[in-house]
Amino acid sequence: MLASLPQNNDPNVLVGFDTSDDAGVYLLNDEQALVFTADFITPPVDDPYLFGQIAAANSLSDVYAMGGKPLSCLNLVGFPSGKLEDEVLERIVTGALQKITEAGAVLLGGHTTDDDEPKFGLTVTGLVHPEKIWRNIGAQPGDQLILTKAIGSGVLFNANLKNLVSKEALQDCLDSLIELNKAAAEVLANYEIHAATDITGFGFAGHCMEMVPGSDLTLNITLDDIPILSEAREMYERGVSTGVNETNRSLVEKYWKFPEGSAPILQELMLDPQTSGGLLVAVPEDETTPILKDLHNVGVFPSACIGYVSNFSEAKLIFT
Repeated sequence: MLASLPQNNDPNVLVGFDTSDDAGVYLLNDEQALVFTADFITPPVDDPYLFGQIAAANSLSDVYAMGGKPLSCLNLVGFPSGKLEDEVLERIVTGALQKITEAGAVLLGGHTTDDDEPKFGLTVTGLVHPEKIWRNIGAQPGDQLILTKAIGSGVLFNANLKNLVSKEALQDCLDSLIELNKAAAEVLANYEIHAATDITGFGFAGHCMEMVPGSDLTLNITLDDIPILSEAREMYERGVSTGVNETNRSLVEKYWKFPEGSAPILQELMLDPQTSGGLLVAVPEDETTPILKDLHNVGVFPSACIGYVSNFSEAKLIFT
């Protein structure tokens, strides 16, 4: 839709809506640029405090995916005031504030509108050096691909509505979602990042596609190396899915290639919509090992090298 709008002619717009990047960037001076993003979600859990934490981590993630540092936030709230007590909203905002504070940012206010169901998120303003902006394009042949969080949260939340997920697996999932991408981004800032994005609603495959919008590159993904949340694969094996998988499939199916005879659930996992997912980065091959060591040292344990970039061959995404 945005493609039909007039393009920005302001030379200070470093990243606008004409790309699939995670946030917009506006130049202030030779040393500073502002990062702007907004996101909100519906509750994936019943606990309002936890909902606020997850929504805030999800919103803050786009700034980290651009190589930036969050500075300030505004609440975006849809709330059924006639159905839920005000204390519920207070708990949501309190949970969000905890994550905003953890990020080193501040909450400046926000806007609330009456809605049929709760919705919550943030607008986030961040700061980045103009020459150190991470874009989702820029990967080079030979680059290695690093993913910092496990995938599979979409199907786990749907399965949890049917009481199919163990308490342990659900807790592992929630722990992943409330974890900020702050520590990962701080480690990655010490290295050469050729391309970066975060894995959210379009699923792993959809966000991989954002790294190869043209036809000159292929992302070669090793399925066994992708970290998967506990019981996510089992849920697909039991017939659970999400309402977004088929939409995500329509966006990527003609651009990918899977091994002949591979299990269909592997495709479903690649399509699974994420909330507050990890960072996916393309880095020089010789930096892969030290990056992973540093990520693990700061507690970003699911981090793994999951593939590499090559010149285009057969498909934009090749899974093996």
